[in-house]
Amino acid sequence: MTEKEMLQKNIEEFSRLQNYMILSEKDSEAYKVMKDRYIELKVILTACGIHLTELDKIKE
Repeated sequence: MTEKEMLQKNIEEFSRLQNYMILSEKDSEAYKVMKDRYIELKVILTACGIHLTELDKIKE
């Protein structure tokens, strides 16, 4: 997998995950697990130089 494909995959996962988080109750166990992955993806994308201002719907 190329770097570009990996970035695309992570951006798509970040977007999809945020949609699931928006639909979930914030105090649920599922939300807590998704938030951990959300933070991981934010770190990965930021380290790759992706500006999340436009992509981040959750903003936590």
